[in-house]
Amino acid sequence: MRALSLPDCEELLARHHVGRLAFAFCDRVDIQPVHYVYDAGWIYGRTSGGAKLTALTHHPWVAFEVDEVRDTFDWASVVVKGSFHRLDPGGSPREGAVAVYAAALLRTLVPATLTTEDPVPFRAVLYRIALDEVTGRAASPRATDTP
Repeated sequence: MRALSLPDCEELLARHHVGRLAFAFCDRVDIQPVHYVYDAGWIYGRTSGGAKLTALTHHPWVAFEVDEVRDTFDWASVVVKGSFHRLDPGGSPREGAVAVYAAALLRTLVPATLTTEDPVPFRAVLYRIALDEVTGRAASPRATDTP
């Protein structure tokens, strides 16, 4: 096993679009799969209202993980620790601009995001996660000896 450099971690985050979001909820830790887009030190996503969003509003510290598994001993994993930030399109001009940017990024993944054709219209809450700490590890099979 080896540690991944920050550029390697960022490349893995940018290559994938499904990760797991871990957060504290009612004195427990919960983890849920989410789709996302990574851009310039932020993870952008969307969710629906409910218990997860309520928990994150009160306790914004999260962990986020993305894995790239090719085989049992051939994989890479990135773990991000950071803070959850709900984006309010109707908030300040700056926050509104960030929400518009987040929606545009998410449309690169699902083009109908937040339109009348949205396949998951109930996921209307935009957010981003600040990357405070990023670590990555990778394993690869040992090179075989050639005769």
